[in-house]
Amino acid sequence: MTGSEVPPSFRLAYVPGVTPAKWVRIWHERLPDVPLTLLSVAAADAPDVLRRGDADAGLVRSPIDRTELSAIPLYTETTVVVIPKDHVVAAVDEVTFEDLAEDIVLHPLDDTLEWERLPGRPAIERPATTADAVELVAAGVGVLVVPQSLARLHHRRDLTYRPVADAPVSRVALSWPEGDTPDLVEQFIGIVRGRTVNSTRGRTPAPAQPKAKRPGAGAARQGHAGAGDPAAKRARGGSAGARGGKGSKRGKPRRRS
Repeated sequence: MTGSEVPPSFRLAYVPGVTPAKWVRIWHERLPDVPLTLLSVAAADAPDVLRRGDADAGLVRSPIDRTELSAIPLYTETTVVVIPKDHVVAAVDEVTFEDLAEDIVLHPLDDTLEWERLPGRPAIERPATTADAVELVAAGVGVLVVPQSLARLHHRRDLTYRPVADAPVSRVALSWPEGDTPDLVEQFIGIVRGRTVNSTRGRTPAPAQPKAKRPGAGAARQGHAGAGDPAAKRARGGSAGARGGKGSKRGKPRRRS
């Protein structure tokens, strides 16, 4: 490597609640010589981080502004309501908007859900972040509807959560700058899509090597081919007779009188 060359590396952005650990582990197993750097970014900032080239790819939440970005969907999350443990709906396995009609439902500014209609009663002010909203739930101010991974991320012992059947869902996608997809991005796409290590997509396949001939294979074939040759049979028969094999005839020794 010359002084002007930069060793390959891969920068992966990810938004709160998304856990890339499994894919990062597979990356290190398959490409141990290519460092992977994780960049934690706010969900709202992720598209601009990718457009500026500050990351090679990102694990982001929908909706995604596809301007100058490519994306593939990965999975859909359950939406839950975060509530105090003594809240009345903590006694059921699943809730609906109707169950939250009398509650103040907090709507933080960094909310990633696409709402057509907000459930419950609105708060006087919107919390700045999801973390701030969780603190207000713990203080008894209201409840919070979020993707399940965010409820886990901000877990508190005095809070719990329940699935909301009729709430919008959050979708997680892998996104990267549009254009020619770099090989390392293809490698990561293969990992998140579950391609095996033998997949050649995104790599330059090695040229096929000619099969080596087994030593003596030609001689063996020649010997087999000559097996039906009468001259060869006579030659083998003569050799057998010379060695005293089954096909040889020898005179018996005379007895002396």
